[in-house]
Amino acid sequence: MQGPNPNNPYPMAGFPQVCYLKNVVQNPQIEVGDYSYYDDPDGAENFERNVLYLFPFIGDKLVIGKFCALARGVKFIMNGANHPLSGLSTYPFWIFGGGWENSMPPKSELPFKGDTRVGNDVWIGYDALIMPGVNIGNGAIISSRAVVTRDVPAYSVVGGNPAAVIKMRFEPEQIARLEALRWWDWPVDKITARLPHIVAGDIDALGRDS
Repeated sequence: MQGPNPNNPYPMAGFPQVCYLKNVVQNPQIEVGDYSYYDDPDGAENFERNVLYLFPFIGDKLVIGKFCALARGVKFIMNGANHPLSGLSTYPFWIFGGGWENSMPPKSELPFKGDTRVGNDVWIGYDALIMPGVNIGNGAIISSRAVVTRDVPAYSVVGGNPAAVIKMRFEPEQIARLEALRWWDWPVDKITARLPHIVAGDIDALGRDS
């Protein structure tokens, strides 16, 4: 048994609200790893509508790792939503033309917080909002309706507005071992064989068999 096919957009027969995202995302500024899915009964294949203000002229990216679980309504705000703060007004006059386009500041002066990156094995809950330039560590859990404004440590649970760490899922030495094992990068047949250890949370056994 080799596990489900990551190239199948709808891996659960008769249940199209769950979609392996890498097969339906078309925007080159969005990258998604194998087995990461979005769950939405209103059309999981339309995930890109949840990635807001992602403009080619800015060039930022949304990068999502492998084995991530994204619940309905998860949204990512990208750098295109930011307005410069250096002038007297935050109004984006230049986008409306009519002579105002000449007021556009140089790209180097536009607010830019970098790419937004979601690690591997991350669970993002219902209606969570991820702000520009945030990095979410491997194994993290983002609670429902959290507003994530800063980087999230690996294997932490965060929630609230703005989101803060509620607890860590494992002890520091265990997190270090999981980060070193990087089981999500193993061949799928090896992952399949080691699933009893993964689902049981048996880090010692997983490490012995790696």
